[in-house]
Amino acid sequence: MAKIEGFRIRNFGVLRDVTLGQLWNDKGTGQLTPMTAVIGKNGAGKSTLFDAFGFLSDCLKFGVEEACDRRNGYARIVSLGVNEPIMFEIYYREEHNARPITYEVAFALDENLRPYVKSERLRQRRKGQSRGWPFSFLILENGRGVVWKGDYEGIREFSGQLTLQDIKKLMSEESNETEAVELEDNRKLGIVTLGALKQHPRVSAFRQFIEGWYLSYFTPDAARSLPLSGPQKRLNLHGDNIGNVVQFMERDHPKQFRKILDDIAGKIPGIDSISTEPMPDGRLLLRFNDKGFKDPFSAQEMSDGTLKIFAYLLLLSDPEPPPFICIEEPENGLYHRLLETLAKQFRTHVTDGKEKSQIFITTHQPYFVDALEPNEVWILEKARDGFSNIRRASQDPLVQNLVSEGLPLGGLWYSDYLEGGA
Repeated sequence: MAKIEGFRIRNFGVLRDVTLGQLWNDKGTGQLTPMTAVIGKNGAGKSTLFDAFGFLSDCLKFGVEEACDRRNGYARIVSLGVNEPIMFEIYYREEHNARPITYEVAFALDENLRPYVKSERLRQRRKGQSRGWPFSFLILENGRGVVWKGDYEGIREFSGQLTLQDIKKLMSEESNETEAVELEDNRKLGIVTLGALKQHPRVSAFRQFIEGWYLSYFTPDAARSLPLSGPQKRLNLHGDNIGNVVQFMERDHPKQFRKILDDIAGKIPGIDSISTEPMPDGRLLLRFNDKGFKDPFSAQEMSDGTLKIFAYLLLLSDPEPPPFICIEEPENGLYHRLLETLAKQFRTHVTDGKEKSQIFITTHQPYFVDALEPNEVWILEKARDGFSNIRRASQDPLVQNLVSEGLPLGGLWYSDYLEGGA
């Protein structure tokens, strides 16, 4: 399964320039771990960091203009006082032993003050190449450029940024492996159009990777709704189709279904079993059998915390889990003693030896951080200029030493050793 080893965000709200993990030209503090948590004070930029992934995902689904409109316009998301484009860089591997691929994209305003995709690039080092400039297999500038077919290695990088003249020169070159590209709408990502074509497998693989991201905007009130009966493969962003996902797993994975529900019920305090019941009007009722009670309770009668932890555990039980799961403040509504259990469930999911999801979390809760290691935790802080800086907890030798002596990381954070505050 694909894994992000590092990413860089520039000019997105308070994230003027932050990098987590390693990039192709900067090893930094090493690649991201399978589970990553970001902590920091209120206003440090955790929600903005979470939304950066949502913005890129929305650009893929809806186009950059609608992605900006969903956030009240480009001017509200670009860093204040900055006239440079919003830029993202993702360094990832399609699988464990694959050569890393870098995706770079920039968004700006055109002459009519409408947001558009200014540039896109995908690049990868050639087989056996361990250092030096990688080779591009997709280059787009203002919707025009070149793409290399199949697994052809692409061209060696120009020193510095490609100019429009460079692009025109590449487009004029005759080659069986290259294809000139001119997009009809530069408000749509090139990877959307090209990723749908069979002759561009690496572009397609990256598009599918981003399409598979799961960003949780779960709300208990949404989970209490009564959806129409009908199996659905995956939990949606707000969690209002929990019963449909249970119905899907019951139908398509019958051997695993009962074990999964029993396992989930065993992890939720007081719950004996979970089942579904189709209603006469076609809607689906999710039922929880509480220990000590003969009759089951419906989802509408369950607590926020019970519904939330059930949703997360159901997500982790997906036989074909999303490659990248992003959750903002999973602790909201949960009893504090459940947080360490939930953190351990997340870790088990990403480290049980199978190719499963990579999990990215923002949190305010020291009890959750207690279950983490220093290299899994990043501290986001506001600098004097109003923009955010980020660093890895493992960069502090004192923190490393204290954790190795048995002190919990969340306790150190609460005691101000991480300087992130709560």
